[in-house]
Amino acid sequence: MLVVEDDVMVRQTVSMLLNDNGYRVSAACNGFDALLRLQEEVPDVMVTDLNMPEMSGFELLSVVRRRFPSIVAIATSAAYSSASVPPGVIADAFYAKGRSHPETLFRTVADLIRTSATRALSHRTESAPVWIPRNGNDSNGVPYIVLTCTECLRSFPLNVTEEVNPEVQETLCLFCPNKVRYIIDFSRSVVSPPKVKVPSRGGKGTAV
Repeated sequence: MLVVEDDVMVRQTVSMLLNDNGYRVSAACNGFDALLRLQEEVPDVMVTDLNMPEMSGFELLSVVRRRFPSIVAIATSAAYSSASVPPGVIADAFYAKGRSHPETLFRTVADLIRTSATRALSHRTESAPVWIPRNGNDSNGVPYIVLTCTECLRSFPLNVTEEVNPEVQETLCLFCPNKVRYIIDFSRSVVSPPKVKVPSRGGKGTAV
């Protein structure tokens, strides 16, 4: 199993509890660290927090579903009280951190392992959407994102008219007939830098 959690105490506690229940556990401190560990060994189950620096669990789960469809995943967070998987989260189960008893986590893990073959097959037949942060504003002040087509691998910008709840959206690629499925992660929006005037030869400033 792979436990992904940025809080050291929580990461150590969850890893210890799972280890005491007979699972061989490795741990990662964020999404990027998890992807490095996945290059070394692919676990049967991944348990990941959603809100982490560097690379969130939302984005990590989407990447793992596309690159490692055999992995069954449990998302964890203290921000949701429901036992169901939150909208837009690409996971097989959800564990409400700090609200649910550890036994619930153990039962969830056991259930996912028991049904892992069926779930892995389902993962391979579904196209997981890409979690992507809003990049900022274009030269006209309109918010936008940059999408990369999963088929032709070419990137293109797309204007964002409003901030909606995390939900799967799709648009046609500008270069091929493929439909790109995506979810906008507004929690990680990047603020565009302000325009700066630089001297021109004529003495007047030019906005860049």
